[in-house]
Amino acid sequence: MTAAANGVAEHAFARFLGLERQARQAASSEQLAYAMVNDGQALFGFRHAALLIEGKVQALTGISVVESNAPFVAFVERAARQLQAAGAADTAAAVNPAILDAQVRDDWQALSAAQAFWLPLHNREGQTFGGLWLARDNPFNAAEQALLVHLAEAYGHAWQALRPARPWRLRWPRRRLLALVAVAVVVLCIPVRQSVLAPAEVVPRGGRVVAAPLDGVIAEFLVKPNQTVIAGELLVRFDDTSLKAQADVAERTLGVAEAELKASTQRAFSDADSSARLDLLAARVEQKRAELDYARQLLARSEVRAERDGIAVFADAQRWTGKPVQTGERLLQLADPAKAELRMELPVGDAIALQPGAEVALFLDSDPLHRHPAQLERAAYEAQATAAGQLAYRLDAAFVEAPPRIGLRGTAKLYGERAPLAYYLLRRPLAAVRQGLGW
Repeated sequence: MTAAANGVAEHAFARFLGLERQARQAASSEQLAYAMVNDGQALFGFRHAALLIEGKVQALTGISVVESNAPFVAFVERAARQLQAAGAADTAAAVNPAILDAQVRDDWQALSAAQAFWLPLHNREGQTFGGLWLARDNPFNAAEQALLVHLAEAYGHAWQALRPARPWRLRWPRRRLLALVAVAVVVLCIPVRQSVLAPAEVVPRGGRVVAAPLDGVIAEFLVKPNQTVIAGELLVRFDDTSLKAQADVAERTLGVAEAELKASTQRAFSDADSSARLDLLAARVEQKRAELDYARQLLARSEVRAERDGIAVFADAQRWTGKPVQTGERLLQLADPAKAELRMELPVGDAIALQPGAEVALFLDSDPLHRHPAQLERAAYEAQATAAGQLAYRLDAAFVEAPPRIGLRGTAKLYGERAPLAYYLLRRPLAAVRQGLGW
């Protein structure tokens, strides 16, 4: 009987040494975590085990990938937090249900075994960095608890060796720290030039806007974007069907009025009533002649021609073809390719004090390595909504050298006055804090 008992004890001790050896020989923290929740099941007979590191479940018995939103994972993490709050997370002992709230106890009955044992893991300084939740149907006896405590020391040592937690600490003398602070203050007081970035576009300078001369439908757009045109060249043709009909009707109406006036003039020598109507008929003839002239003018306006040489600046001809437009609606712009300026939209949140003549540098999206210098000429006092729905100030700048092609876009860097480096770095955070606190 004694020999049989000794054999069982020796077999259990051999398994224990095997668990300790596997922990120390683990090549990675993932391999060690798998061994901690699975390999001890044969020796201690637990139904399941959960490894928690810093309050988060890292491994579960029989599970290869831990699902953070799983009910059992959430239950074990809540239970570990409540053990920590009750001061019971640093000692290896059977879990006392009395220190857990009602929700955790209900989850315990539904998700875990009847008996649970908490086995903390300590680092070299004796601080708890994790632990094992071991659950089975019957309580752990004193011998098993002693073996678990000894095994926890091996597990903690192995985990620290694979994942060393060595927080960086500044261990400088106080005099050196004060010198470092003084240097930092001096550096933050160095004046630097303020600068902001804003989206920019190369636009015509002094261009001539071509607007719709009448209400109608565009029949044909005869130029292409950025096409060179000369004065008098046909640009846009409107649908003139109704205009021709209107002019023809006005011409026929004028002929009828003139015929009536001529007939009344001939009868005026013998008919007093015809003589009295001469002035009315003459006024009607002038009215019909004015209507005919107006109809002919509208017919002439159906063809829009260039008033000057330049290039046609617009987006797309297909967008205008067949579209009804109103009088004064902008169709395109005639610009001199040698005359261009820079237009920028500075967001309200990035606005700084900018004076006329401030330095501007343009970096085109098509050529970001080439710098195009410019000088600020105008800055709007009132912010307006941009096409993107953002409030921004409109800024105009003149190029110092030859301007890029009209229509190119990029990012402009605007340079303001000098300010301390601390203000330059903390301007946006300070503005956000002031807006949030209402100062």
